[in-house]
Amino acid sequence: MRFRNPILPGFYPDPSICRVGDDYYLVTSSFEWFPGVPIFHSQDLVNWRQIGHVLDRASQLPLDGVRPSGGVYAPTLRHHDGVFYMITTLVDGLMESGNFLVTATDPAGPWSDPYWLPESEGFDPSLFFDDDGRAWAHGARPARPQAYEGHMEIWLRELDLDGMKLAGEEHVLWDGAVKGAVWAEGPHIYKVDGTYHLLVSEGGTAHDHALSAARADTVTGPYTGCPRNPILTHRGLGRDHPIVGTGHADLVQTPGGEWWMVLLAMRPYGGYHYNLGRETFLTRVRWEDGWPVPGPVELTAEAPGPTSRRWAAPPACDDFESPRLGPDWNHLRTPREPYWTLTERPGHLRLRGRPESLTERVNPSLVARRQRHADFAVHTLMEFTPVGDERAGVALVQNDDHHILLVLTANGLVVTRTEGGTDRVLAQADVPPGRIWLGVEAHGQEYQMSYATEPGAWRPLGDPVDGRVLSSTTAGGFTGAYIGLYLSSEGHPTTTTADFSYFEYLPL
Repeated sequence: MRFRNPILPGFYPDPSICRVGDDYYLVTSSFEWFPGVPIFHSQDLVNWRQIGHVLDRASQLPLDGVRPSGGVYAPTLRHHDGVFYMITTLVDGLMESGNFLVTATDPAGPWSDPYWLPESEGFDPSLFFDDDGRAWAHGARPARPQAYEGHMEIWLRELDLDGMKLAGEEHVLWDGAVKGAVWAEGPHIYKVDGTYHLLVSEGGTAHDHALSAARADTVTGPYTGCPRNPILTHRGLGRDHPIVGTGHADLVQTPGGEWWMVLLAMRPYGGYHYNLGRETFLTRVRWEDGWPVPGPVELTAEAPGPTSRRWAAPPACDDFESPRLGPDWNHLRTPREPYWTLTERPGHLRLRGRPESLTERVNPSLVARRQRHADFAVHTLMEFTPVGDERAGVALVQNDDHHILLVLTANGLVVTRTEGGTDRVLAQADVPPGRIWLGVEAHGQEYQMSYATEPGAWRPLGDPVDGRVLSSTTAGGFTGAYIGLYLSSEGHPTTTTADFSYFEYLPL
């Protein structure tokens, strides 16, 4: 049996995995999106279902004012003595920042409030539980002294599990494999056949991303680099290779003794553009001369074994019959007030108008989900009567300064494209009051907006929009594109609401 990569398509970067018995659990970064750190369950490494988020309460994740591509970086998930541990970094938080960990006995939650580690530095923290019962935290930080911009080192300290704080002497383990390499980060330690192995990514998270390995006889080192470093990279395959930017990996061993690796990579399309963000891939690992040897990261590969359980595919259409949003839906930064409801008008998602806008570092009235395919179609049915500067409809979001809107305004239905913070109105149509169907159909980097004022009578609105504005190549940062439902009064107080009776997402 073969499987298809990526195993998690769309913006699911920095994967970390652990196995408990016959079950696998995986988390990824979430940056400025809330809830934070989506968590998935699998029984065969190929078929995954989301079972929730690790950080799903405001007390766990204060993202207020966080810049685009700030927020939650590179979580690590581990299981020890009946407890799940997730450690990560909150970057550029205005209320809290730094490394912290949370715990749970059930990976679906609830998870604890954060245990902050103020004595730690840097980012991308990880955990290692040795077979003598000791726990160790390690992470990446600027090297001391720093020989050049981007020169990083990996630190290690013991973790006191009773006090949830770092203890004992600090050890500097490594500063990367390649001479002059930048951003040695994402470290993970493993013990295999009595030897301690350290995996580190370096070269940055774009095209030059790479994975290097080192090993030692004791957890505190000294560590010796693999003579074949980097052990994995696609930077020599060219920017037009179907999979680029491989790195930031985590190892797992199956119950049968096989080794596999989850990692991030990107699929460029429409040139060197990455609208889907950094995605989670899977590849086999074997050992030679005591070193890990990752297999080729390919779009299809031989699966780990027979499929033990296929989860039911989620429906393409969310009809908003549940009293709570499903796990696919996210908010931009931490919502401090319930601006959405699924119960005031059953069978509808109601958004409440607020002054906040997508162009600000705030929490706007937006519920959104990841774009997971290069070719897709989205449809929704909206009821909304705009007043003044109010607008509501469909938003395609990369960050505050880069997005596409298909929104109903007092001046009609409009398509706008925002790049670098500059708005352009690309198309406009007069529509009668009442219900309106909205649609987006993407084929690569061409995003065609459409609408209907009666069932099935779809009309294109303007020419296809250049979707490269939704790529990190254009916008910068570490995130992928989101698609969602949006309402803003553009700085003015309002009591207006917008009702959406369904949201359909179809891969094409």
